[in-house]
Amino acid sequence: MNHLRIILALLSFLFPTAIALGQGCSTDINGDGKVDGGDLALVLSNWGTCPPSVTSVTPTQGSVLGGTVITITGTGLSTTLAVTVGGAPCTAVTVLSPTQVRATTPPGAAGQAAVAVTTPAGTSLAPSPFNYVLQSVTSISPSSGPYTGGTPITISGQYLSGTTAVTIGGVPVTNLVVVNSTTVTAVTPPGSVGAADVVVTGSKGTVSVAGGFTYLSIITPAWATLLEASPDPAVVTSESLRTAITATGYAWRVRDNGTGIEMLLVPPGVFEMGCCFGGDLPLHSVTLTSAFYLGRYEVTQAQWQEKIGANPSYYQMSPQHPVEQVSWNTIQGFLSATGMRLPTEAEWEYACRAGTTTPFHSGPGFPNGTTDGNLVGQIAWYYYNTCSGGPGCQTMTVGGKAANALGLHDMLGNVWEWCGDWYGGYTSAPQTNPAGPGSGTSRVLRGGSWGNYTDNVRSEYRNNRMPSDADSSIGFRVARSL
Repeated sequence: MNHLRIILALLSFLFPTAIALGQGCSTDINGDGKVDGGDLALVLSNWGTCPPSVTSVTPTQGSVLGGTVITITGTGLSTTLAVTVGGAPCTAVTVLSPTQVRATTPPGAAGQAAVAVTTPAGTSLAPSPFNYVLQSVTSISPSSGPYTGGTPITISGQYLSGTTAVTIGGVPVTNLVVVNSTTVTAVTPPGSVGAADVVVTGSKGTVSVAGGFTYLSIITPAWATLLEASPDPAVVTSESLRTAITATGYAWRVRDNGTGIEMLLVPPGVFEMGCCFGGDLPLHSVTLTSAFYLGRYEVTQAQWQEKIGANPSYYQMSPQHPVEQVSWNTIQGFLSATGMRLPTEAEWEYACRAGTTTPFHSGPGFPNGTTDGNLVGQIAWYYYNTCSGGPGCQTMTVGGKAANALGLHDMLGNVWEWCGDWYGGYTSAPQTNPAGPGSGTSRVLRGGSWGNYTDNVRSEYRNNRMPSDADSSIGFRVARSL
């Protein structure tokens, strides 16, 4: 009996959960009132390897195609015989240590699947299931572009980090970049006019978006040569503006055949015109229903001289300075010779603002425009970087300052720009395609010049002069209708 007690005491040390040592007959395992061989037999009947125990599985999700390498952590794993996910056996099962096993998941249906580890001592389930996932696409932006290809697109969705290929209409995209698990960027290949399927393939499966991208027949006007069909994201940084430009079906950047003037497409839209000072009041809603082309730069002395044959400008530092000392009346001869026109005042302000609502349009570091007059020098030649601390009171070469969000340069500063309208007061009533009063005594000037202070180079600031007036601070920019 003493030997039996010694054996039971030893076993109770080895199996503390099965035997609790204490007073009296605590080693009476079978409860028959005796400590004897029956108790020892019961203990020895459970002798052997403990069953496995799983505490975690990482990662917790993977592709429905299988192939995800998972690491299982727990105890009693040194004799692992098999690992299953959703009842299907894993491959490449490797015991790393008594507490870790590595395996590769089999294919499985989207959703949750139980993870089980089997050893000679039994099978244990992981406390949390493994999630089989599919790639998904929630949006493609822009969703249309020219059939010639070259449109930068952004594909958004879930589980895109393993993307290996994207096709549109069966043709691979170029410049494929996996940004993160929810974003992929690419450039569209050439295609046929109409809707095309977008197929995204990756480590987590393949997803197809029927008609996800529409190829458009981009029109280049008969008077122009195509430079770029689609807006350059580095220039037109606003995705909404790029989408609006593309939706017109017209080329973004062209060169006028008769003058060599580079022009950019301004899409239709709605904006709040005016602001809060004097002649800028009252603020009112304006709708422009048609796209139009606007000169990327102010008309230069070289462009004027080629058509008119003489240069009236006071500041003749280079042919690429804006032409000035041109009256509204004088400009009509240039417009007649080229088939161009002046923008309306509403078109001018809409193009200048380019989606902003602040006094000064967008620039480097302030994509939504700014109210900070200290930043004006980045987007305009005006008093504080010409007359004061600059080269002197004079015009500057066009395009020397940062463009606005449509890619237009010198909309503020350098020279005042004539508009087509007679000058008159605003009303608060909403307007559609306004062209100004039917008559008047003076014509509208916009944008400010090299000699103006900050308040005069605001997007909404209005000025006016007699149509016969000419000045070294006044030039113009041309427009063309579609």
